[in-house]
Amino acid sequence: MSAQTASTVTFFYALGYPVGNAAVAAMSPMAVLVFRFGLAAAILGTWARVAGVSWPRGTKLGHVAVTGLLMQAVQFCFLYLAIERGAPAVLCAVLIAMNPVATALLATVFLRDRLGALRVVALSLGVAAVLAACASRLRAEHGVDPVLGLLLVALLGLATGGVYQQRFCADVDFRAAATVQNVVALVPATALAAITPFAVHNTAHAVWAVAGVVLLNAVVGVSLYVRAISIHGATAVTMLFCVIPAVAGALSWAMLGQRIDIGVGIGLALGAAACWLNARASSHQKRQDDPRRGGRRQDRVDAVHDAAVAG
Repeated sequence: MSAQTASTVTFFYALGYPVGNAAVAAMSPMAVLVFRFGLAAAILGTWARVAGVSWPRGTKLGHVAVTGLLMQAVQFCFLYLAIERGAPAVLCAVLIAMNPVATALLATVFLRDRLGALRVVALSLGVAAVLAACASRLRAEHGVDPVLGLLLVALLGLATGGVYQQRFCADVDFRAAATVQNVVALVPATALAAITPFAVHNTAHAVWAVAGVVLLNAVVGVSLYVRAISIHGATAVTMLFCVIPAVAGALSWAMLGQRIDIGVGIGLALGAAACWLNARASSHQKRQDDPRRGGRRQDRVDAVHDAAVAG
């Protein structure tokens, strides 16, 4: 992967966190998601129709709908609720960036994928990264932080949806899949928006932040990320999670004035090490599973995001 491609994908992926924080600061979180899911579905659906891609039908459509509930609705509803309750962008980035490690663990449990020593170490580092990043909040909340719980549910939704999508929806065009996912996620987001208070705290900020969430993150970010996976492979793209939280932290400081405390800094370093080890483990397993090397290909899952970009 060229430096230009890596930096572009990293930038737009990381940008989603401060832009998402800015949107929630300007408008109620569920209202932001109604705009995000509705407009992203319209844009991606138009793109899919113009491109003439095949749409999922029957059982396949049901599988895509399940991934929409997990990867879009669960992830973003809980993520944005955490942001509303004070989660800084870089903390969100550190936890959600543990998705490759969490996905590897879920693939081991449900698909009997091999975990291996490197992934055990990566998982341990990932847990340490989460605890370090949340240390100050855990101390302030006397060990029980609802924000941490919300972020962990968001991570679980994304990781579970990733495993499910690669198992049942791998052959669906990402534009069609993302359109269906956004339409499905729009339903619970609209229901939650209807029963929670609606407020626009700053109209001008809300307009540009929501536009950024939809265009830069939900459309451009998704397209660049999926294209990078198709061209350069999942393992290479997984390596970007080593630096995405740090870039999100720098962008959050520049755009929102959010500073990184020592715990989050340690979490960034541990999380980068966890993602790097997980990518090494994926590369090693892929070489073992290569039929040209005499290995037997298993029904395994690459531990990366599919068609959802956080933020």
